[in-house]
Amino acid sequence: MALFFGHKNKVPENKQVQEIELDRIVPNRYQPRRTFNDESITELAQTLKEQGLLQPIVVRQDSDDPEKYEIIAGERRYRAAQSLMWAKIPAIVEDMDDDKVASLALIENLQREDLNPIDEAQAYIELMKVNNLTQTELAKQVGKTQSYVANKIRLLRLTPKVQSFLVSKKISQRHGRALLALNNEDQDRAVSEVVKKGLTVKETEAMVEDLDGYFESLAAQEQKDQVVKKPKKKKPIIRTGNDFKVQVNTIKQAIKMARESGLEVKYKEDKEEDSYKITIELLRK
Repeated sequence: MALFFGHKNKVPENKQVQEIELDRIVPNRYQPRRTFNDESITELAQTLKEQGLLQPIVVRQDSDDPEKYEIIAGERRYRAAQSLMWAKIPAIVEDMDDDKVASLALIENLQREDLNPIDEAQAYIELMKVNNLTQTELAKQVGKTQSYVANKIRLLRLTPKVQSFLVSKKISQRHGRALLALNNEDQDRAVSEVVKKGLTVKETEAMVEDLDGYFESLAAQEQKDQVVKKPKKKKPIIRTGNDFKVQVNTIKQAIKMARESGLEVKYKEDKEEDSYKITIELLRK
């Protein structure tokens, strides 16, 4: 089955653009994009506000509710119109079966550069399933190499935690492929370290080769860093009589000068191991 990459949402000659109420429109059940960039939707909304909708969205009648219409192509335009509180949006109503709707939704998103690698990988899986294609056949039809498609699909073997870091661009696809060598528990343990330390791909690959050794070495280093060197206790200073020699001599010199001036001076010395006491008594003649 050939995929229709040439579809550009042009208005067919036998189809007319209709104004359909937004509250009668539902998202595409085959939409591969799990996350929409709020900033890009805001920018698109600004464009719609200034220039209007240049290209109508494409919908089909909802098989579950005839009063509703399911988006085939143009969900970003639909979301932008919602943010502007539009009541209606220009749309083309197509008659498509589920397989064709699924393929068109997947292809439309694959043609956008901002599709994250996990959503892209999911899109490849769905395209192969819907159109009964092998990886090689799919790669040929989407203009990619088989190894490119295979590497994207391999990312789906990563744990939800690792995939979330990949989607948020905290790690690269090369980081993700390096972590594929680990089991689920070790993937989660390793990716936390990669994000925390900002490890390069090369450093991540080295860690993966000996994960237990890496964490043992890390624990040993952390334990070493936490060791606090106890300061050496200072020995108590035991003062002796010699420590007061200068001060005592100064005091005795003052006593001598007082006597020479005519004063009667008496003093008494008490020597201890760590003190020196002098009692001075001045008397009138």
